[in-house]
Amino acid sequence: MSDIRWSVEAKVNPTEDEHKVERAIKNLFPNIQLSLVKDAEERTILKGHTQGLQGLSVFRELLKRERIRAAARSIMFSSVSDSGLVINLNKQAAFAGHVSFAIEPGESPLGPITVKLECTEPKSLIEWLAQTDHRARHG
Repeated sequence: MSDIRWSVEAKVNPTEDEHKVERAIKNLFPNIQLSLVKDAEERTILKGHTQGLQGLSVFRELLKRERIRAAARSIMFSSVSDSGLVINLNKQAAFAGHVSFAIEPGESPLGPITVKLECTEPKSLIEWLAQTDHRARHG
């Protein structure tokens, strides 16, 4: 899993404070370096790219602390592709320091935080991120 590359992206709506959107992202991924960019429609987007597992450790710990690993595993396994997985997180929950997956587009009214994880073994990555207690004791 050492070959993991990942990115985070969130649209900053005209009604939002870019610093609050940045804080929401950093609450889950504190070490990622973010930059503001404009897309083709001149919308402001916060983006960050990095690699390795270390930057995912706070996210992993939040899944454990909030006791949502089983649900997280199910959601993440449903989004696996050959090259990795893409998950959407609720921006408002992230601002409050919590993890909430946005499965349907309307579940995150301000738009989601989109996390793209690229790796050759996405299922192993999910096992690491959302390891259940049973698996932790027995392997």
